[in-house]
Amino acid sequence: MQNKNKINEMNDDWGSIGIGAMIVFIALILVAAVASAVIIQTGEKLQQNAQQSGSDTQQEISGKISIITVWVGVQTGAAEEITMVFELAPGSEPVASDAVHWAVICDDGAGTPGLIDGDLSTATELDGATVAATFNPGETYMIDLIVGGGAGASCAPALNEEHQMVISANGGGSTYETLFYKSTTQGDSVV
Repeated sequence: MQNKNKINEMNDDWGSIGIGAMIVFIALILVAAVASAVIIQTGEKLQQNAQQSGSDTQQEISGKISIITVWVGVQTGAAEEITMVFELAPGSEPVASDAVHWAVICDDGAGTPGLIDGDLSTATELDGATVAATFNPGETYMIDLIVGGGAGASCAPALNEEHQMVISANGGGSTYETLFYKSTTQGDSVV
């Protein structure tokens, strides 16, 4: 009888150990499930952030203008000009020419900033004859910008002055350039 009791006690111990091991095993599965849910949720959040950043960056460069060169244009009292040659930045999509705006900011000599602005709707293809209604990637354009003369504000080219040029596309990027006038002779580079 004593042997039977010992065998029953041993079987009870094995049963208790098995139940304890099963509880630990289930607890480990629950911890692993919670950890994997956190990892998956974090991965999804990172993917959404990366997609948003990529979308923001694409929108920022989708209409950005790259300035190739700017030079002093015609300098008459009625219309002092600068001539700009430009193209769309790599990766840009076609942009309507009247959706791209420019501004030149200067000091009028009295401490008040001057501002001349407009759009690029009169830009031509590099041949100078074909007016571009839409700017397309891979093509080069040219425009004469009137920056001085007339009765309004003036940012006319002046020797040894710096003017700031900003070009912005609606819903796209902006380009900033400093125009430095080492000379005011027609054809001299200012960028």
